[in-house]
Amino acid sequence: MALRFSTGLRDGRLETQASIQEQVTGITISFGDGDGTVTAGTDTINDSGDGLAAFELHDLITVSGSASNDGEYEILSVAAGVIEVVAGSLTAEDATPQVILSSARGGSLKDLFRNGILDIYSGTQPTNADTTESGTKLVRVTLASGDFEADTDTNGINLGDSVAGVIGKLSGEVWSGVGLVAGTAGWFRLYDNAVTTGASETAVRLDGAIATTGSQMNMSNTSVSVAGTTTIGTVAITDPMA
Repeated sequence: MALRFSTGLRDGRLETQASIQEQVTGITISFGDGDGTVTAGTDTINDSGDGLAAFELHDLITVSGSASNDGEYEILSVAAGVIEVVAGSLTAEDATPQVILSSARGGSLKDLFRNGILDIYSGTQPTNADTTESGTKLVRVTLASGDFEADTDTNGINLGDSVAGVIGKLSGEVWSGVGLVAGTAGWFRLYDNAVTTGASETAVRLDGAIATTGSQMNMSNTSVSVAGTTTIGTVAITDPMA
């Protein structure tokens, strides 16, 4: 079995240009060094005006106009009043005029599948990723088996950085799910955050093979049991041009 991109995914890769998703300008934005609470010790971007909730988990946020912290940072957690980024990224700074926060998203695989999910099916994968799912859905894989709702970022999974034309799981994320039906994993479908199922030529998704080693997705055991936890070991998505 092979890695298969949907038409919607191919179109997204060919046509989607990076565009501003959110932008906040204000005098209420400050920065913290090591004062994060969702993940202890992370640095923080703070807004006493509570205007940060529209930014999304794992997006890159660009800071402009700061005395010490202009740059681009990955969002590790987000709430109305605070965004957490990697420890050691920021210098503590009080609120000053003209700080601008913005995030952009483009057409990379990493962007298109941000905060998505992955379903594992029995049997043989369809002839293409535009086709209705075949076989039986055995398990839905989310972040650490958490509950997921389409079009929200809570418990979605993410791809990491690419190396030599291959992209895999985001480092540190646990991709797992609780078995729905007993069976042998045959193939997977990775969905974007909208999770469009069924036949579609616009849905963003990709299909791939499952094995214990040497496949697009490797599992230590391809046998899925009802109510048992299935954890994904590695994912290797190779760019067709690589």
